[in-house]
Amino acid sequence: MEPILPASRMKFDDVAWDRSDAIYAAWKKKLFNKDVFRKIGDFIVKHRRGPPDELFSPQKGAFNLIFRMKFRDGGSAIIRFPIPGISVFAEEKVKREVSVMRFIERHTSIRVPHVLHYGMTEESLAGLGPFIVMEYIENDADMGDALNTPSLSVEERCVLDPDIDEDRLRSVYSDMADILLQFSRKSFDQIGSITNNEEGDFDDEWVASHRPLTINMNELVQLADFPAHLLPQTTFKTASAYFLALAEMNMTHLSIQRNDAIDSAEDCRRKYIARCLFRKLARENRLCSYDNGPFKLVCDDFRPTNVLANSEYGYKVVGAIDWEFAYTAPAEFAYSPPAWLLLEQEIEKRETESIKRGIMSEDDCLSQRMRESWQTGDFWVCYAARRSWAFDMLYWAKIDRRFFGEGDLEDRFQLLTEEERNGIDEFVHRKMAEKEERRLRE
Repeated sequence: MEPILPASRMKFDDVAWDRSDAIYAAWKKKLFNKDVFRKIGDFIVKHRRGPPDELFSPQKGAFNLIFRMKFRDGGSAIIRFPIPGISVFAEEKVKREVSVMRFIERHTSIRVPHVLHYGMTEESLAGLGPFIVMEYIENDADMGDALNTPSLSVEERCVLDPDIDEDRLRSVYSDMADILLQFSRKSFDQIGSITNNEEGDFDDEWVASHRPLTINMNELVQLADFPAHLLPQTTFKTASAYFLALAEMNMTHLSIQRNDAIDSAEDCRRKYIARCLFRKLARENRLCSYDNGPFKLVCDDFRPTNVLANSEYGYKVVGAIDWEFAYTAPAEFAYSPPAWLLLEQEIEKRETESIKRGIMSEDDCLSQRMRESWQTGDFWVCYAARRSWAFDMLYWAKIDRRFFGEGDLEDRFQLLTEEERNGIDEFVHRKMAEKEERRLRE
C-alpha cells in the first residue's frame, strides 16, 4: 500500500550542531602541545608497563579520540577520550562500555580490547575528561573495508563492492553473524545498561541496573538541544513500558527542537499526528510481542567498520570495538535484521553449527525471528522507535497503514484523543512562531 503522505528525515538543529562543534574545537585546543602529549604517553606507560617506543598522533572517531602508544615488545595500548560536544554523557558512557567489554570477555569468544584502567573527570589528564586505557588490537583493516567498493574515498558512504569475491562475502557475513549470535545469547530480566560488582574479580552476576544509554539519546541532546533530564532515567521491566518511553521521547523531540524541526504548518501537523498515533500504539501494547522478555543485549553502533580485520589474512576478524551504546533491549530489537545488512542466511548456518556443537540451543536462534521481523514490519517499528530523525519517513512509509489500514490524514486525526485533537492548533502555532523567530535571526 502507498503511504498516506510522503515524508523525509527531520533535520538536525543547526544551532545545536554549531554549539557542539564549538565545544569540540575548544577542547581540541588543549591537546596540541608537547606537555600534554608527554603526560598522555607517560600515563599509558604507567598502566600498560614496558619500554615505550612511539606515541602516534591522535585519531578521531565518531564519538572518541584515541592516542596509541607502541611498545618495544611489539604490543600497543591506547587511551581513549570521549569527545566533548559530541559524546554528551561522557562519564556514563565510559562506565557502561567498560562493563560491557568485561562481560563480552567473560561470556563470549569475541575478542575486545582488554581494559587496563579507566577513570572519571577527577582523574583526568590536562582536563581532557574521562578515559579508558586499553590494549590495542593490531589490524590493518575492518569489515567495512572488506565489503566496500575500492574506488570510493574514505569520506564517501560505503557501498557494497559489486565485484566482491563470493568467498570473501560469505566469510564476512559468517563472522559478523557469529558476533551477533554470541552477543545476544544471554537473557536479562530488565531493559537497561548492564554491570556487575566491579570490586569483585570473581563476581559474574550481571544485571541491567542502569538506564539504557543509546545513540539516539546522545544525538537528541547534541543535535536537538533536548533537555537531558527529560530522557529516560531508569531501567524498564517490560518492553511495552520502554516502547512508550521511546514514543514519548519522539513527541518531546518534535516539541522541544526549536530550529529546523518543521518545514511548514502542514508538515508540523503531519509530524504531530504521526507521533500521537505511534504513542497510541505503544499505549495499547501493539508494538511488541515479548512484553516480559527475554531482554537481549543489542549495540546501537554494531556495524562492519567496528569489526577489526587483517587484509593479508582474508579479512578474518581479529576483534570488535566501540561497545558504549550496548544495553539490554526488547527482544524485538535483537530479532530485527541489522539495518546495514541482511544476515539471515549466514546466521542460520552459524546457528546450525553451534547447535550441533552444543554451544547454543534452538531458543537462542535469531534467523527465523529476523525473517519474521522483516516480513511483518516489526523491523521498521523498532527502527522508527530508535532513530528520532528518521521517524516520520519510516512511520508514513512502513508503519501507518499496517496498523490503521486505508484512509487519509483526516481519518488519522480522528483517531487522536480529544486532548491531542484540541491541542494540535496551539502546537502548530507555537512551532511556526519558533520557525519565524529563526528566520528573523538570520
